[in-house]
Amino acid sequence: METLFEKLLGTWTLVELIEVPVGGGAITHPMGENPKGLIMYNPDGFMSAQIMDTHRENFHQEHWTNATPEEYTQEGSTYLAYSGPFKTDDEKQLVSHTMYISLFPNWTGQTQNRIVIFKDGFLHLESEKPFTSNLRLVTHQLTWKRV
Repeated sequence: METLFEKLLGTWTLVELIEVPVGGGAITHPMGENPKGLIMYNPDGFMSAQIMDTHRENFHQEHWTNATPEEYTQEGSTYLAYSGPFKTDDEKQLVSHTMYISLFPNWTGQTQNRIVIFKDGFLHLESEKPFTSNLRLVTHQLTWKRV
């Protein structure tokens, strides 16, 4: 029987990213209605996740080091990226992502668990622990399809 680790291997493209309030209420799309994203799981036990809002505006200058404070704010608030080792738990159907590097500095060095569900050819990942986003307790639910 194929292990969770083996099932995850490869590259997946983002289909949907939603924030679901724990106590009920409106579902939101923190990276817009049609975000772009890739998550890659390699046989060496490392992963990388990149997600962006597709409504990002180009900077006025060609090189990112010449950006305005407003451009940096947009850049950081419309993009999510981290990479590092991953481990799986077949019994609990969890994948653990350890952020060796992260665009969001607070995540660097953290390990976060994701609930894994495979259904109809899609990979569903859900944050194991709720967190506060815009004053609401939410979970992120992401749907991926194999590239």
